[in-house]
Formats: sequence, structure tokens, C-alpha cells
Amino acid sequence: MATSSYLRSIGVLGGMGPLATLDFMHKVLDATPAATDQQHVPLIVHSVPQIPDRSTAIQQQTDTPFLPMLAGIRQLERCGVDAIVIPCNTAHFWYDRLARASQTPILHIVDAVAGELARQGSTGGRYALMATRGTLATGVYDRMPVGFAGSFEAPDESVQRLVDDTIRLVKAGQEAEARRVGSQALQRLIDEQGCDGVVLACTELPVALRQTSHDAYCLDATQALARQAVHFSLHGGVQPHPNTIRQAA
Repeated sequence: MATSSYLRSIGVLGGMGPLATLDFMHKVLDATPAATDQQHVPLIVHSVPQIPDRSTAIQQQTDTPFLPMLAGIRQLERCGVDAIVIPCNTAHFWYDRLARASQTPILHIVDAVAGELARQGSTGGRYALMATRGTLATGVYDRMPVGFAGSFEAPDESVQRLVDDTIRLVKAGQEAEARRVGSQALQRLIDEQGCDGVVLACTELPVALRQTSHDAYCLDATQALARQAVHFSLHGGVQPHPNTIRQAA
């Protein structure tokens, strides 16, 4: 049960995509040690799906998502939130600029994943990244603690096409087909690339792959961010983990 008498509010810059935002909110609910309504984390959600596609913008070398995301940050700031989260891995390409422009701390999804790996005792190993092409192209997951000896690997092209299709199908509301295609991609990563684990580094992927036979291999970045948000709300600051000096994104 929550022990803090003051729960800090979390602003959610969402809509990227809408179902992924709802999945994040559900995971915040699940991660909160509450016995009454009043002990749950206060969330203020800005879910505007009209933000241009982040991966497409990166691949086309345009900056179209930045100003709509900044407008969302400003809206959340006007609501007086104590911290902001962005449940979209690819959007973190713009994290540094958004953080500089914001008066409110913005939690980083890769920091949350790093904390989760540290809590699991995973300071090394090879991890496959299931992510958008934009996330892979920009090296968002280079932002890991100094001393982290592991590596992140992109899928080969044929598996990446399956990942692309899984993300597209979730956004189109075709969850059953997304689950089928995403499970194929996961199985191939496990069988062919021999990685120690798979990071679901796009917030659509946990929607497709929840409660599959591959759960033991997967680290859900959405869940990691939700736990980080809950910790901030209850205790302030990000959840500590070893080797907190990070490499630049």
C-alpha cells in the first residue's frame, strides 16, 4: 500500500499510439501498491494521435513531430504535473530537445529499461531490440549506464519486416493478427539470433505480445516506464540503479 501522503502527478504525452497509451496507463495501475482510489497515481493524459509518425519522420529526416510534442508538453505543464512520461520509444529521439524546453522533468524510457535490467541483475548479455526502424536508426538505446556490458542487436531484415507488420497491425486494431505475426518474429529472434533476451522497444509490441509463451524472454519497456512513473509519484526522483552515470543519447 502506498506510504506517501503526497502523490506526485504524472503527465502522459500520449497518443503515439492511442492503444499504447491505454496500455501504459493500465500498467501504472497494476504497478501501484494501492488499496483505495485515493492511493493511486494521479495521471493527466494528453493523448493526441495527430502527432506525425515518428519513425517516418526520422527516416525522411524531417522534424514534423517536434512542435506537436512540445505543444503537448506545454499543455501538461499548464496542468501543473510533477513529471512527464512519453510512452513511445521512437519519440525519445527528440527527448533532449524536449527536456531542455521543459520546466518539468521528463522521465526517459531507456533509463527505465536500464533500471529494470539492473534490478534483474542483467549487467551483460545480448539483447535483441524489437522496435521501429526509426528507433533502430537513431540509436536511442545507446543511452545505457556506464558499466553496462551488454549489447543490443537489431533483427535481420526479414524479422524486422515482421516487427513492422506487428506494429502496423496493432495501430490498425487488428490485435489477433498482430499477435500471430509478432510471435513469429519473437520465435525467430530466439531461435536464430540466440539472444539472452528481447526488449519490446516499441509500445505497440506489448499490446500484441502480452501473455505469450515467450514472456520469460521479454523485457517490456512500457512496463519499465510505468514502474518508474509510479516510483516517482510515490518517492520523487527516478528509481535508483547501479552505475547511474549514463552515456549520451
